[in-house]
Amino acid sequence: MRADWPARIAGGAAGLANGLFGGGGGMVFLPILSRWGTLSGRKLYATCVGVIFPVCLVSAGVYLWRGGVSFQTALPYLIGGLAGGFLGGKLYGKVPVKILKWLFAAFLFYGGVKYLL
Repeated sequence: MRADWPARIAGGAAGLANGLFGGGGGMVFLPILSRWGTLSGRKLYATCVGVIFPVCLVSAGVYLWRGGVSFQTALPYLIGGLAGGFLGGKLYGKVPVKILKWLFAAFLFYGGVKYLL
């Protein structure tokens, strides 16, 4: 039971980031899981998505309860996001892990720069 504490702390950090920023828990969780976990590259990404999905549901539920969601604004993004998620899931296993790592880093860098400007 004691060995689970690093994972619980990592999950808490990812959930906190997700709740505070409206997403992005995976950006916190993936590097932590890759350092502390023992999963291969492909299972690492899939596990991250598997953990973040329920965390996002909880955050979305709190936002809904507090009246912070605009369905009219979110709907086009949701439709595109569902299509992109389906396509990404179908491509799972076909894209080399090295390319996934570079793409992930590029998205983090781009997002960070755009956020600061």
